[in-house]
Amino acid sequence: MTDNVLIMGIGNVLWADEGFGVRCVEYLAEHWDLPDGVTLLDGGTQGLYLLPFLEDADTLIVFDAVDYGLEPGTLKVVEDDEVPRFMGAKKMSLHQTGFQDVIATAQLMGYCPSRLLLVGCQPEELEDYGGGLRDVVAAMIEPAVQVALTRLAQMGHAVKPGRTESDLLADPSIMHTAYEDGRPSEDDACRTGDARFFPAAE
Repeated sequence: MTDNVLIMGIGNVLWADEGFGVRCVEYLAEHWDLPDGVTLLDGGTQGLYLLPFLEDADTLIVFDAVDYGLEPGTLKVVEDDEVPRFMGAKKMSLHQTGFQDVIATAQLMGYCPSRLLLVGCQPEELEDYGGGLRDVVAAMIEPAVQVALTRLAQMGHAVKPGRTESDLLADPSIMHTAYEDGRPSEDDACRTGDARFFPAAE
C-alpha cells in the first residue's frame, strides 16, 4: 500500500522569488498526471489554516524559497527533523514563521506526516512587490519538480506526463503565465515608486 502524499507550495507570488514554491505546484499540475493518493496544494501564506490538509498525509513534500545563504538559484533538499530548522533559517517573510507553527502544532496534535521533504531554492530577489521570479530561480522549477517525482516513484506512485486537475491551486488569473503575460511595461507602471516623489534628474 502506497502512502498518502501531500505536495505543497508555499510563498507569496507577489514578492518576486517568494513565489517559487507556488509556481512549482502549478508546474506539476500542468505537466504531470498524478495518481490517487497524491494531493497538490497551493499553500500560499495560509499558515495554521493548512493544518487540516496535513492530517491525512503520510508524507509531506514542500516547495519553497529558502534563504540558505547560498548562490541564488541553488536547490537544497532537506528531510524529516531538519525541515523545521531550515524553514526558520533567516526568516524572509511571515509565511515561514507560519509554516513552522503548522509543523509544530501538527506534531503536538499527533498528526504531523511521518516523512517530510523540503525542496528549497535560494532566492535572488525578494524586495520587489509585483515582480516575477528571477530567471535563475525560475530555471529551477523543473529540477525541483523532478526531485518530487523521483521521490514519488521511490514510494510506488505511478506518475505519467499529462495534467492534474485540482481545486486547491490558485485562481487562473494569478497563475504564472497569466501573471507574467499581464505585466504592464515599465512605461505604463513604474517599478520603483511614484515619480512625483523623486528629485528631478540632474
